[in-house]
Amino acid sequence: MAKLLSCVLGPRLYKIYRERDSERAPSSVPETPTSVTTSPSSSWETYYQPRALEKHADSILALASVFWSISYYSSPFAFFYLYRKGYLSLSKVVPFSHYAGTLLLLLAGVACLRGIGRWTNPQYRQFITILEATHRNQSAENKRQLAKYNFDFRSWPVDFHWEEPSSRKESRGGPSRRGVALLRPEPLHRGTADTLLNRVKKLPCQITSYLVAQTLGRRMLYPGSVYLLQKALMPVLLQGQARLVEECNGRRAKLLACDGNEIDTMFVDRRGTAEPQGQKLVICCEGNAGFYEVGCVSTPLEAGYSVLGWNHPGFAGSTGVPFPQNEANAMDVVVQFAIHRLGFQPQDIIIYAWSIGGFTATWAAMSYPDISAVILDASFDDLVPLALKVMPDSWRGLVTRTVRQHLNLNNAEQLCRYQGPVLLIRRTKDEIITTTVPEDIMSNRGNDLLLKLLQHR
Repeated sequence: MAKLLSCVLGPRLYKIYRERDSERAPSSVPETPTSVTTSPSSSWETYYQPRALEKHADSILALASVFWSISYYSSPFAFFYLYRKGYLSLSKVVPFSHYAGTLLLLLAGVACLRGIGRWTNPQYRQFITILEATHRNQSAENKRQLAKYNFDFRSWPVDFHWEEPSSRKESRGGPSRRGVALLRPEPLHRGTADTLLNRVKKLPCQITSYLVAQTLGRRMLYPGSVYLLQKALMPVLLQGQARLVEECNGRRAKLLACDGNEIDTMFVDRRGTAEPQGQKLVICCEGNAGFYEVGCVSTPLEAGYSVLGWNHPGFAGSTGVPFPQNEANAMDVVVQFAIHRLGFQPQDIIIYAWSIGGFTATWAAMSYPDISAVILDASFDDLVPLALKVMPDSWRGLVTRTVRQHLNLNNAEQLCRYQGPVLLIRRTKDEIITTTVPEDIMSNRGNDLLLKLLQHR
């Protein structure tokens, strides 16, 4: 009965990775609660094949999830429409709540049927046994067995905690639970007395900026955090993970940042190869709709470097939302993981960023000045000019205030705090970081990033 409940509440299983020849030998370790082995005769060549009951129940729940996401994004318009039509009265809301409760009970029944389908599948029962054993005892053998499965990352056990390095526990200057240190923007009006009256006057503008940043702004800036886009990209992301694990021997890990967000990472170790570049680690920072599964990690991999990829908060397996503070917190735990768990010295770490990933890359360069080098591909100096380009002129004040207070990606300011080697790559026809048209290379904000860096140095 306990196993059936685990199957009902367990995560969705996507794929069972192919075993390498060195791992196909049968193990003599018996199956115990703390050590679980898999059968050498199992087929690892295809995606996990659910039984018919689980497959159909999963489809219904996935469809309900998509409808819920669409309803969430359209809820302001729906409430406005219902209010205008008079449907928000108590006499109309009570029957609607009954319908909603009935629908929830039906979905709960579908989830139970899915659990029964999983319980009848020996592959899923084997997986859930390994997962439970790993949560009880994170031994090297249990982690190795669990790494053969690709499943909903929310159930993956935490591999590294932001407080794990002993230097962090003893240092008073390290990050707190509120987050790591960021460069704060200067006040818009210097010399103005910060009186209670001025605060009250600013309050409506601050509330508006907050609402814009939390709704439209964040999703425009990081479209990869939108659930519907992730749902559409799921098959591609699964293929990318399979390639990294099966062909590159990648190792997935969950890192816990100081703000409580869980960061999804993938590490490919090339230190055991004959290529000298393998001794260097390249940490990749993806763009605003990029994922390590299909992002810029392929470039350093093809060059023979060790690579550590990670997803922004709110992207794929990472939790949270991608605001600058959360981004910096995530980058901090990624660098700490590279140094204290993977064993790379800062002098052997290169930060490679694509587009908006330049913010976390320059933050890491500013905060860890001993890193080897920084490579910024198609990045920019500041977000404000790019935000003003896509918004109406009448919104100039609101856009500037919103960016400075909530979405301040000040790449140039952070990069000027780093004194090491920097490589900037500028695209000749970049429609994202130009302020006029892609053909106008003089409006490319990569030029401004370079000029500010040269002027500072």
